Amino acid sequence: MQRFLLAASLSIVFSTPCAAAAGDLWISNVKLVSPEKLDQVVPGSVLVRDGRIVAVERGAAHKRPAGAAVVDGKGYYLAPGLIDSHVHLHGVPGMTPEMSKAKKDMAGAYFRQLPRSFLYYGYTTVIDLALADRSVIADFNAAPLHPDVVHCSEPLVIANGYPMSYFPPDKRFEVFPNFVYDPAQAASIPAKYRPEDYTPAAGVARVKQGGGICVKTHFEHGYGADHNLPVMSGAMYGEVRKAASAQGLVLVTHANTFEAQQFAVAGKADVIAHGLWKWGQFDQRSELPAEIAAMLDQVVAQGIGYQPTMQVLYGLRAYFDPAYLVNPGVRKVVPKSLANWFGTNEGKWFKEDLAENESDIDVFKGFDAPLRRSQQVLAYLAARDANFLLGTDTPSGPTYGNLPGLNGYLEMQHLREAGLSLAQVFRAATINNARTFKLDGQVGSIEVGKRANLVLMKLSPLADIAAYDSIVTVWVRGQPVARETLAAAN
Repeated sequence: MQRFLLAASLSIVFSTPCAAAAGDLWISNVKLVSPEKLDQVVPGSVLVRDGRIVAVERGAAHKRPAGAAVVDGKGYYLAPGLIDSHVHLHGVPGMTPEMSKAKKDMAGAYFRQLPRSFLYYGYTTVIDLALADRSVIADFNAAPLHPDVVHCSEPLVIANGYPMSYFPPDKRFEVFPNFVYDPAQAASIPAKYRPEDYTPAAGVARVKQGGGICVKTHFEHGYGADHNLPVMSGAMYGEVRKAASAQGLVLVTHANTFEAQQFAVAGKADVIAHGLWKWGQFDQRSELPAEIAAMLDQVVAQGIGYQPTMQVLYGLRAYFDPAYLVNPGVRKVVPKSLANWFGTNEGKWFKEDLAENESDIDVFKGFDAPLRRSQQVLAYLAARDANFLLGTDTPSGPTYGNLPGLNGYLEMQHLREAGLSLAQVFRAATINNARTFKLDGQVGSIEVGKRANLVLMKLSPLADIAAYDSIVTVWVRGQPVARETLAAAN
């Protein structure tokens, strides 16, 4: 009966009485939009049983299976649930960890809403690339409705490098216990850590033992004053690559500079996390340099998954963009108390850190160059049909410009503006993510045997990016829920 009550709330019409239902759900009168068959966006029906897709029919109307409850899709578009392959579930946007502890009620309300916010924009699978608090994952999974969560376990970092460097030397090894021992830094690594226990292979093994499907690494010299941080050598990274392959894990590398992405390409990374907004010696070039184009050609040739994460930059610029907080989507995905707090002086504390005494206009314009560089790279890759992955890095830092669910929709808009076709955006958020992270046996398309994670949209995602804000119904492991019931209560 619970299934029927949920369906009724979605204005779904059943053609069979409750007593006749055998637990099956027949979703009919829809146009199927699945990334493996983009040439077959045709009327069809899908049969769901026990949270799985057990039949997919395309073409002329098909007879309802006996005993199945019928969902009338009203001629709308049925697509697979979306995947965000770069999230950090432990962080509260706009807050430091200390703030979230001090504002316990506000943070608690955010975490209770968090799973629903991803679902509100159709994200039925999320990948946490760097676990920091496993209890957050446990609470997320305990919610009555939540996306599927997979993760990379704790990140594999080089001793004293990024992001360990954000913590005091006497704390950083406790915060990041899965690190690679660098003999050159022996004097600055506590003696209790034995080199043989912190080899690349040992670190990858810990990721596997921790339930990770991927290994998160970094090539990052740092920001501002910290721009000489240690990074992995090519030899170290090669050992990580070898161990990850042996363990069947996906190798993900944080890289947003030309040097870093060259390193990731040379080391055969599976995924490059972040767009290329720092060109180094070529920063002043107005056109894409041949040297960078050659590296991007290798990204395409190797089939490396490329996460542009443009919302990282736009999420920082949000503090200097008066339109951001009045976007109706903000209050759909965060509780009223938190949304109101964002608008206070206290809630805008991070703005001062970003401004560094510059005017709002100057800071806003300061993002133009890195955004242009990133867009030029994406246009080049789009023309060569690279393996784009939809990942948002939600939240990328203590900014309120990275909100769950909404971040994905905004990212899609930016990708479209940068030159990706609607089909490329759709594949990035579905089958490309699923295949690259080895989840395509379970999610990423509307196929028999896969989880019934589905979204019903009024518009086609192949016709308008606004389709992703026209969602009517979300199915989570076969359970239907009306989109508006997922919104934060504001």
